[in-house]
Amino acid sequence: MEGKRLSIWVLAACMAVLAPGLQSEFQGNFVFDKYWMHRANEAREAAFEAYRDKPEEATKVLNEDVDKGLEETEMNNTRRELRGKIYRGCMAKNPIDRCWRCKKNWNDQRKRLANCALGFGKKTRGGAKGKHYVVHDAWDGDLMNPRPGTLRHAVIQKEPLWIIFAKSMVINLKQELLIASHKTIDGRGANVHIAYGAGLTIQFAKNVIIHGLYIHDIVSKPGGYIRDSVEHAGFRTRSDGDGISIFGSSLVWLDHLSMRNCADGLIDVIEGSTAVTISNCHFTHHYDVMLLGAHDHNDMDSIMQVTVAFNHFDKGLEQRMPRCRWGFFHVVNNDYTHWMMYAIGGSSSPTILSQGNRFIAPHNTSAKEITHREKSTPAEWNKWTWKSQGDMMGNGAFFVESGPPIKKMPKKKYIIKAKPASTIVKLTRFAGVLKCRSNKKC
Repeated sequence: MEGKRLSIWVLAACMAVLAPGLQSEFQGNFVFDKYWMHRANEAREAAFEAYRDKPEEATKVLNEDVDKGLEETEMNNTRRELRGKIYRGCMAKNPIDRCWRCKKNWNDQRKRLANCALGFGKKTRGGAKGKHYVVHDAWDGDLMNPRPGTLRHAVIQKEPLWIIFAKSMVINLKQELLIASHKTIDGRGANVHIAYGAGLTIQFAKNVIIHGLYIHDIVSKPGGYIRDSVEHAGFRTRSDGDGISIFGSSLVWLDHLSMRNCADGLIDVIEGSTAVTISNCHFTHHYDVMLLGAHDHNDMDSIMQVTVAFNHFDKGLEQRMPRCRWGFFHVVNNDYTHWMMYAIGGSSSPTILSQGNRFIAPHNTSAKEITHREKSTPAEWNKWTWKSQGDMMGNGAFFVESGPPIKKMPKKKYIIKAKPASTIVKLTRFAGVLKCRSNKKC
């Protein structure tokens, strides 16, 4: 790891020396000028700080919280049965939701959500230290000088902000939305759609929460000059059409999103991003769902650590739920009710720990296998550590394990035990955008 870190910093130093002569060079789909060089260096430092040398510690905490939540639910159910009463209280069953959804005053204490992340993105606080910013205007017509009150104006501000919405709206982004560090986009209480335009980009940033948005029908855009902060605007080439792209960033939490039908991926986590949790989301009608790691030839993503938890992978999905490279990926308590090719895939020796998921295979006899290895021979992928623990297989689904045991595994009491299908349904029942109303439990 130290050698890897040194090589990356040597590369960054060389690029910094050359930067004055590279002010118009393209890196991906943007001009890599001095401003982006500074952002990239800051983001790389933040990523190493967020990286866990012992990823099993994050899975241990998540497993403990899930077990605790389920135990509390069963105890409460028993008490209610003994009382002989019909219970109409909080319906939250998984530990992330139980952290905040059972409070009637959630609207007055929105920032409570910032204490509820679990998994590798557990320390993400978003804009909790900042003021509320109210978006009241869906307009996105000025990319260089965004109008106050618009989402684009909110996300480029330098200070931490907790961004909320005055009303329901459909935001058609003219170009990709570049989100700065220390921001929360909180759609609770309104129906907010990011649709029919460009998607969201978190690039060389840290500490971002995106919660409660519908993101769908995202298209590729031709690019142009876009303001990405109050002090900088730069040229972007054509965007890919991802719903959400996380590029070289850390401490990112995506929660309770409803996503479908984007031109490229629904979610991409690439270029050395780490400390990411994707939870409580509902995915439908898409081909390439989730890409975690972009390149087989670039080991920058070896520091990538992503938790995928309590999501529902539903109708019309083909593959990549997720598709992984290089890093450590904890896929836990998700409900896989639909796929057409495969569910979990990867290349470049990722470590994948699948726990307590429900996999229901399609009727197609050639697509029963949950796993898919790419660009490798059996002799190669048999060295990759892919483990299934407590997963439930339905309709002939099967998980092909490989590799040695995960080093420094947590004790058995921290591993999620296989739960009946009814448990998985309870944990993921409210995946996607919630219908939250003030002064009522969400």
